[in-house]
Amino acid sequence: MAVVETKGLTKVFKKGELGAVNEVNLTTQEGEFLVFLGPSGSGKTTLLRMIAGLETPTSGQILIGGQDVTHLSPRERRIAMVFQSYALYPHLTVYKNIAFPLKAQKVPKEQHKPKVEWAAGLLGIEKLLHRKPRELSGGERQRVALARAIVREPTVFLLDEPLSNLDAKLRTSAREELEQFHSRIKTTTIYVTHDQVEAMALGDRVVVLHQGVVRQIGTPKEVYDDPADTFVATFLGSPAMNLIPQERDIVGFRPEHLLPAALISPDQRVSMHFHFSHEEYLGAERILYGSLADKRFEAKDVISRLPSRVEASFEPGSIVEFAVPRNELKFFDRATEKRSEPRVVSWQ
Repeated sequence: MAVVETKGLTKVFKKGELGAVNEVNLTTQEGEFLVFLGPSGSGKTTLLRMIAGLETPTSGQILIGGQDVTHLSPRERRIAMVFQSYALYPHLTVYKNIAFPLKAQKVPKEQHKPKVEWAAGLLGIEKLLHRKPRELSGGERQRVALARAIVREPTVFLLDEPLSNLDAKLRTSAREELEQFHSRIKTTTIYVTHDQVEAMALGDRVVVLHQGVVRQIGTPKEVYDDPADTFVATFLGSPAMNLIPQERDIVGFRPEHLLPAALISPDQRVSMHFHFSHEEYLGAERILYGSLADKRFEAKDVISRLPSRVEASFEPGSIVEFAVPRNELKFFDRATEKRSEPRVVSWQ
């Protein structure tokens, strides 16, 4: 296991333009599962590729296990990377695909078989060793790619959206397998995804990136419950956090906290009039769409997320008293859009 550290890491592809990655400072914890989360173009893959040695930084340092590896080749960094495409050799069997890094590293041939069988056993693919990649499902290919990475016994795993080619059901089971895999090997792992569900489910901590800048680093609970700015607040959560501009502030609250007023104690709630438009029934929950029925917030749409056990029904066009628990309100500075100290909201 090893700690990965970046100091002022920057990558500029075109002089005079904003960098793809800008002054990133982060330190992993030994053996943790760290997730880089952000939309397309946020710099998460570029950051991962610099750690891997596949991109040269414009400035800054990369340290692995305390050693400066900024200018070392990928092989010298003792890392293993699994790509989105898996990049398996179609003409080789699973056994030979897994053994390929050992051959490239000139590991004695008599060590290949026990190492390949060990890696395949960890991932439950022992019965697939004689097959070719074309004979495997997407989930099986993903496990072969992981086995090929683990057989090298790296100090760090780097995973670049390895589940994105799988269908929704397979992604869920593959995510569970990844979680179990990491709990067994306990190797420091950095994982790139644009999928917030993957990030929340897998990450010990999440690094939220936007426009090449780290917006927040924290546990899944921290980045969801206590977003550092309005970008994090709206990027995490589906539906996104409701944001209400006020004089100096933007007041935010999660859709699951906007409830019929009767469900919240009068001394703990901030009430508002919800102009109900329509709803979506999703089985375990209902998503209610509408706006705040107050001229100060004209046309300000808001969303409520109700558990299906809440049986209240609403007529389209009706105005209903809803509320948010006072301690669930988040405040952001209107000028900087960063978190600010709680204030008394003016519609109380």
